[in-house]
Amino acid sequence: MAKKKNLTQTDIISFYMDYVLTHDKKPNSVYAFAKDNNFEEQKFYEFFNSFELLEQSIFKIFFDNTFAILEKSEDYHSFDVRNKLLSFYFTFFEILTANRSYVVHALSMDKNKLKSLKTLSHLKESFSHFIENLDIQTIDLKQEKLEKIKSKALKESAWFQLLVTLKFWIDDTSTSFEKTDIFIEKSVQASFDLIDTTPLKSIIDFGKFLYKEKMQTN
Repeated sequence: MAKKKNLTQTDIISFYMDYVLTHDKKPNSVYAFAKDNNFEEQKFYEFFNSFELLEQSIFKIFFDNTFAILEKSEDYHSFDVRNKLLSFYFTFFEILTANRSYVVHALSMDKNKLKSLKTLSHLKESFSHFIENLDIQTIDLKQEKLEKIKSKALKESAWFQLLVTLKFWIDDTSTSFEKTDIFIEKSVQASFDLIDTTPLKSIIDFGKFLYKEKMQTN
C-alpha cells in the first residue's frame, strides 16, 4: 500500500491521540507510530522532533482554537476584561470537554501537580501572553521594577487559577460539568475583586462553594 504523503500536523495529532486512547500508552517509537499509520517517518519530523513536543503542541492547539473562536466573535470584542476572561474559560473548557478522554489521560499521571507538567508548558506561554494583552487594571505602583514584579505575579496567579480550574474539571462528576461552570464564574469574580481590592462578598461566596464541594467529597 502506498504511503500517505499529504499529511498535515492535524493528521499526525489525530493519529497520536487515537493511538494513546486505544492502547492506553504512547507509541513505542516514531518509526512504529508512522508504520502503524502508513506514512513515512520523516513526515513526523517535519512537524515535531519528539512525542513530548507533540503533546505540548496539543494543549497549545486547544488554546489557539479557543482564541480563534473568540476573535471571530463581535460580542467578545465589546466585552470588558472580566467577561473576556470568562469567555476564554468557557470556550476553552468546551474544547477540553470535546477532547476529555485524551486530556484526562495526558494529565492523569500527576494531576495533583499540574504546575510541574512539561506537557502544559506551551499552553502556559500562550495563556500568559493572553493575560498580558488583556490589560487588566491593577493598582499603579509608579515604579518600573515593582511594575515588572506585579506583571509577573499577575500572570503567575492567572496561570495558577487556570490549573486549579483544570484540576476541578478533571475531578468534576456533575452533569455536563455544571459545577465547573459555577467554579469558573465564582473564581473569576473573586480574583477580579481581589485585584480591585473590593470588599469580600464574592470571595466569601466562592469560599462557601469550595467548602460545600469539599464536604461532599469527604
